Amino acid sequence: MEFWIVAALAAYMMGLSKGGVPMLAMLSVPLMSLFMDPAMAAGLLLPLYIIADWYAVYLFRKAFSVRNLKIMLPGAVAGIIAAYFAVTVVPGDAIKLLVAGIGIYYLVGSVRGRFARTEPAPREADVPRGLVWGTLAGFTSYISHAGGPPFQAYVLPQRLDKMVYLGTVTIFFSVVNLLKMPPYVLAGQITWESLMEAARLAPFALAGAWSGARVARWLPEKLFYLLVEVALAVVSAKLIWEVVVG
Repeated sequence: MEFWIVAALAAYMMGLSKGGVPMLAMLSVPLMSLFMDPAMAAGLLLPLYIIADWYAVYLFRKAFSVRNLKIMLPGAVAGIIAAYFAVTVVPGDAIKLLVAGIGIYYLVGSVRGRFARTEPAPREADVPRGLVWGTLAGFTSYISHAGGPPFQAYVLPQRLDKMVYLGTVTIFFSVVNLLKMPPYVLAGQITWESLMEAARLAPFALAGAWSGARVARWLPEKLFYLLVEVALAVVSAKLIWEVVVG
């Protein structure tokens, strides 16, 4: 019974994040890891990510950045392929520190910009940086569903309209998560039993996505992006704490 309560909460939080409430999805795997191996927890949650992804694509389908998707998705494919071969040899703590470092890198630059005499101009979506950050997002997303910080580090400085940002992040990760399915099956992280469990949890993920979309549309744009940055800081600190305590 405790497992299903925690699993439903993890599915709902993941749905909230897909609906536009920042970064809550990164808490899902740690919650599920209280009851099962983290790799199997990631496999159980992946079908739920995909279900919530495509519902969110429908919700935010009217606005997204085509240029960002064209630049970042090829890098994400390379990152997923690299992660598939590296997942057994790269220490989990190293990935956590990498993701935390990316988050801190962006936040330091953001804080500097706020205290500067003149506000820095929005950055353009350029190919070299986009490929690098897209590769990192695919790599870290494959290993621990933690592709958010690399994506934020590249896209947030562009200061996209809130709805364009939500549409872009939704479409990007919906494609990334679909691409992760075959390697997860090959690695044994997704089984028939885990798919049946995911089917029972799907309503909670969809309810979370619906709730998150309503909250995201209601939030003022400045407050929305502030919450994204706060969530990024909390996630980065959490990952560092896990490595230190572990």
